[in-house]
Amino acid sequence: MIRLLFKSREAILGAAILVLVAAIASRFPAFVAPSNLANVFNDTAPLIILALGQMVVILTRCIDLSVAANLALTGMAVAMLNTVMPGLPIPFILLVALCLGALMGLVNGLLVWKLDIPPIVVTLGTMTIYRGIIFVISGGEWINAHEMSDTFKAFPRAALFGLPVLSWIAIAVAAGFAVLVGRTPLGRTFFAVGGNPHAAVYTGIDVGRAQCAAYVLSGALAGLTGYLWVARYAVAYVDIAAGFELEVVAACVIGGISIAGGIGSVGGALLGALFLGIVKNALPVIHISPFWQLAISGSAIIIAVAFNATSSRTKGRVILKKAEHAL
Repeated sequence: MIRLLFKSREAILGAAILVLVAAIASRFPAFVAPSNLANVFNDTAPLIILALGQMVVILTRCIDLSVAANLALTGMAVAMLNTVMPGLPIPFILLVALCLGALMGLVNGLLVWKLDIPPIVVTLGTMTIYRGIIFVISGGEWINAHEMSDTFKAFPRAALFGLPVLSWIAIAVAAGFAVLVGRTPLGRTFFAVGGNPHAAVYTGIDVGRAQCAAYVLSGALAGLTGYLWVARYAVAYVDIAAGFELEVVAACVIGGISIAGGIGSVGGALLGALFLGIVKNALPVIHISPFWQLAISGSAIIIAVAFNATSSRTKGRVILKKAEHAL
């Protein structure tokens, strides 16, 4: 039973998180106080939301490097909208953020689907374009807290049953994606396309359409996160969340989502994001500069990919040995 448990990537990662938290708590007991753990989860909520969107893209053998730029552009757009029309209701702002983010995701999806451009090239290009658009529409200027309405800023910070709304949104997105990936035809399509795209075509699945749908989902979540990020920190500028796409990919890879597609889980993406979130919050506590986080994220990606590759080769050797015994 224990051996089977530790064959699970989620179980190994969960154990690693517990060991990490215990190690930090041994020196700084206040770190594991319920209020602090709630703050850590809330700080990690944007990464969780984006990692879940990235997960479905990677499942289809694609990648979305434009999520942080999408977040920044949507955040700037809704912040500018709020300064012009401060009385707009929050549900309308959320709808605008979701639609704008989904539209940018659709652009990525159509370029990959209709023009057959490699996903990494498409999203690197759109990442730069979206950052450029932010500069054009804002003139390179910041939108600060005093220019935003109180209602606009208060929504993600509002407490509900002891947790901020931002945390509850992350929980709701995780629950929704658990149903989407595990219980719906679209979720099964993502796995089929990533697992074997040629076989998926023979079963009547439109591979390009499925990849486009994954990009739209990822874009919509990036747009939603854009509003939540800007409202929570009460500032919008060109370079907001710069480099955050690396953390999003790292969370997915650490969580066991295979870059080769077709393998992954919502639990894995969630645990991968939590692992990075705990590391990020622990760095100042143990007197290490937060700027080391990018190096840690990059190292984690390499280690996780190497682990995945080693596991795949091991499985391959097992299959060959079974075939030899059968002969």
